[in-house]
Amino acid sequence: VQQISGMLTVLFQRARSEKPGQVDPRAAEFTLSLLAAMYDRSGTGYIKTRSAAAALIALSGDTLLAKYRAFFQFYAVPDGNTALITPRALRSLLTDLNQIPAMVGESCTPSCVEIAIHSCFHGVLNLAIVEEKFLSWLRSEPAVLLWLPVCYRLSATEMVSHQARCR
Repeated sequence: VQQISGMLTVLFQRARSEKPGQVDPRAAEFTLSLLAAMYDRSGTGYIKTRSAAAALIALSGDTLLAKYRAFFQFYAVPDGNTALITPRALRSLLTDLNQIPAMVGESCTPSCVEIAIHSCFHGVLNLAIVEEKFLSWLRSEPAVLLWLPVCYRLSATEMVSHQARCR
């Protein structure tokens, strides 16, 4: 938790310098509190870096494709010259990501995760998939992660301005 706190402090200091007045001075504190509530419920002082990274990626303002690629980079396992997502790695990713909607009472059952894993690996002969198959599956908007593109679309439309007058 202390290491993540330090990283968040640096991250938000940079953001404040790039966008003065747009970043709350307590952003690092609030973010750490959210991460602890999601990933350290028992108060051990330990949060997996990968879990925290997944949450930060999911909550970032980046494009969906950039988020999906980052998830692959963080959760893929090396296999020679390539990286692959295994069912175990996908289970870990989905479990980590589902802590976000769980914070607002929208939890997913373990069977939802297993159904998603089965759909991702349906028709796959190997026990792992390459990045393109992983990205293709995520683009199909699996139900277990439907909240992610919905949140992205909502945030993307916040800045839309229509030049129409209403009566």
